[in-house]
Amino acid sequence: MIIRVVTALVLSVPPFVPLPAAAAVACPVPVPAHTACGFLEVPERRDAPGRTIKVGYAVHRSADPARKPDPVVYMGGGPASSSLQLTGFLSQMFPGRDIVTIEQRGGKYSEPRLTCPETAGAMLERLRRPEAGAAAVAEGAVKCRARLAERGVDLRGYTTREIVADVVELRKKLGYATWNLFGVSYSTRVMTDVAAADPQGVRAVLLDSYLPESVDWYGDADRNLEDTVAALGVKDRFEAMLARYNRAPALVPTTDPLLGEPFTARMSGDDIATVLAEALHEAEVVAAAPAMIDALAGGRTEVLRPLADQVGAALTSHEFGLYHAVQCQDEAKFPEKSRLFTVTNDRAVCAAWKLPTTPPAQSESRVKAPVLVAGGQFDPTTPPRTQKPAAAKLPDAHYVEFAGVGHAVFLAMATPCGRQTMIAFLDDPAAWTQPCVPGRAGLERLEPGSLIVTGAPYQLLLAPWLAVPLAAFVLVALVQLVGGGLRGRALSAFAGLTGLAAAGLTAQSVYGLSGANESALAVGVPKDVEMYGWLAVGAVALTVAAAVWAVRARPARRPWPHLVALATGGGFLIWWFAWFL
Repeated sequence: MIIRVVTALVLSVPPFVPLPAAAAVACPVPVPAHTACGFLEVPERRDAPGRTIKVGYAVHRSADPARKPDPVVYMGGGPASSSLQLTGFLSQMFPGRDIVTIEQRGGKYSEPRLTCPETAGAMLERLRRPEAGAAAVAEGAVKCRARLAERGVDLRGYTTREIVADVVELRKKLGYATWNLFGVSYSTRVMTDVAAADPQGVRAVLLDSYLPESVDWYGDADRNLEDTVAALGVKDRFEAMLARYNRAPALVPTTDPLLGEPFTARMSGDDIATVLAEALHEAEVVAAAPAMIDALAGGRTEVLRPLADQVGAALTSHEFGLYHAVQCQDEAKFPEKSRLFTVTNDRAVCAAWKLPTTPPAQSESRVKAPVLVAGGQFDPTTPPRTQKPAAAKLPDAHYVEFAGVGHAVFLAMATPCGRQTMIAFLDDPAAWTQPCVPGRAGLERLEPGSLIVTGAPYQLLLAPWLAVPLAAFVLVALVQLVGGGLRGRALSAFAGLTGLAAAGLTAQSVYGLSGANESALAVGVPKDVEMYGWLAVGAVALTVAAAVWAVRARPARRPWPHLVALATGGGFLIWWFAWFL
């Protein structure tokens, strides 16, 4: 009996597809147990075989006894965004399936890696010296291409069409009969083409933030941002912000991510708009954006520091050699004018590289597998305006829009409905039902004037030592409470209690905002924090009263403990009202 049960269990579990020993490599990022990494060796150019390159990938085997036979294969967006680091996240999202994450050729965990620090540095230089303009970016692009050519790289081999062929080839190498495609942003285009090119190998398709070939990537960029800002209800304040800083650029301290050195960025209104267009990908930033834009329009430039720092993070998160190789061959159509420096930079690189353009695959009508298209209400890159009609052109597609979300629905932590919907769809693509309410936003929107605008919380995050006055105030208040209570000095005890109450209520309020939306702290703190500051004033006033009483009661004794408390409290109030608020 036992043998029969064991045999039945073994036969019911789909076979695990091991990596060939020669292909297995050490995983370059932390991955969950039962994960193997490897390289897929492919021609750099399938139309001119000869040189080969390696495409990185990872395979995570599900430990679920009821593991499904068809895995989820995921590719990051970009172009040139990495994939492998999400293996663990996806294994938790789809615990009953194997997870395959595949890098883009030329990406961070593929070989060769098409880094382009020359152009990244030139883009950053535009924030140091606006007069450098697109000419510096073009010069950097020429240097980058020459360096890549010395390494034998042929940029003509880095196109969407070749990336699609890599995905199809990986399925065959791993031996999966079918799998489920999962793309986000740019890679939705890849996965749509894969579904058309390899119909017998595709069970279902998830397209998160769908970017169809019919969309004018660069031509729509300005309008997409303007539409998102209008939908958030702050169009007038946004226009005021643009005008203000285009007249007089803001000076913003930040750090060069390539050199690790501080510098001051000069950010015009158009520069801020460009950075906002990227920041609004995050649902947390979407929720805080009305308050942020209003603060900027009012001249509160301290909220720009987090945005400026994000520019540096973006410049190190992509392999710009790969990014521009794909864009210049697959998207080389630019508007005559754009306020966004991402558009003008890319136009400068493509003009310098002069790569041949790749005709679109026009694969939408040939997709046979069922498709789920997930879109964010406030997506500034792939908005509902373009996603919904594009989804309607797919033969068997469902479009779902999620309230309060920007770009990449599945990564919106405060809106789990997106992930729940994708899971339900893959469970039964033919007869799935909506498991949650997509029209319910996961985060409260912070309207203009809803926060006390201050850059202090973000500065404290970068340099915790700046909180020394607060720490000293809390310590002295604790000593006052305990010492005063033990010695029967009511005024001192009440001064300490009031000070601790001020600090505790402030911490509770700020922590509550952080827990709900951490990005909101980049704009400011809850309004009730100001009231708690007056509690601190009361604590200092009680300390003064305690000192006066002590001097009158015992004139011969030096009231140095009270003087220390007064000095600490006075210093804290200056720090609080002059710096923190």
